Amino acid sequence: MDIRTTEKAIVQVKQSFEKYLREALNLERVSSPLYVAADSGIQDNLNGFEKPVGFAIADITNQSYEIVHSLAKWKRLALRRYGFQVGEGLYTDMNALRPDEGTLRSGIHSVYVDQWDWEKVMDSSQRNLDYLKGTVRSIYQAMVQAEDEVCSLFGLPTVLPSDLTFIQSADLAEQYPELTAKERECLVSKKYGAVFLIGIGGELPDGKIHDGRAPDYDDWSTETEGPYKGLNGDILVWNEVLGREFELSSMGIRVDPKALERQLTIRGEEHRAAYPWHKELLAGSLPQTIGGGIGQSRFCMFLLKKRHIGEVQVSAWPESVITECQKEGIELL
Repeated sequence: MDIRTTEKAIVQVKQSFEKYLREALNLERVSSPLYVAADSGIQDNLNGFEKPVGFAIADITNQSYEIVHSLAKWKRLALRRYGFQVGEGLYTDMNALRPDEGTLRSGIHSVYVDQWDWEKVMDSSQRNLDYLKGTVRSIYQAMVQAEDEVCSLFGLPTVLPSDLTFIQSADLAEQYPELTAKERECLVSKKYGAVFLIGIGGELPDGKIHDGRAPDYDDWSTETEGPYKGLNGDILVWNEVLGREFELSSMGIRVDPKALERQLTIRGEEHRAAYPWHKELLAGSLPQTIGGGIGQSRFCMFLLKKRHIGEVQVSAWPESVITECQKEGIELL
């Protein structure tokens, strides 16, 4: 594809997937913030080391603001404020800046992050693995439908398998103790084509975690009988163009008051309980929800068979990356 055809295809990917996602989960589109007050507790602190972009507003004194990392917490406030009921949800275009990514040479990360952030009200009786899996299947089918539509229009081959395979991160760690977490992801993604890896953030049988998760949105430390499970996970696919695993979505059942207290303690972040957002959740004032994010540029990159994320979004790159892309015939936007 040349650049103009690529731009048209990007629009089609986003229109198609939004339609199928909205129908699959009963979601309504809403407006959302680009930045939040720094002391509100709404900011997503990701793995805990990423520094948000902060700034001051001339007409608002004694208050600093931060560009969001994601809208994981803001969405629960919006669901309550707008009066969403059990079985109803929202989605929005989330735009963020993550300058501490540190992986700009990978070709799949960038400072600019865009995703469909979604959240849905659930009942406390639905805090279980079956409900999580049912929601994941609905999202995956929306991906398959969008792929069929887009690839038909632009003459591209479809690659997503019809069904998604569910795998526990704890089971993988026990089966392949000699491999790193990323190597295990690569192995199962290539084997099955598309997987949902369950349990991201909690301690595995070997004492390690599969990957980092903030303590105050996904419930990754659920107390269950037997080995660690968790109520969250990632949708991973095999990217044949890049020859590697490829994450399209991170999601999960969100923390309730008990899970929040437990996970803040595990991470040594008990001080966050004093933030306004956390106080409301601990008081039981926020709805029980399930939610996540689906990478827009990632999904476009995957469906359109692109080798670099800069082919589907505008961002900043080291000079060495620009030079290498030029040598490889990769047209960055």
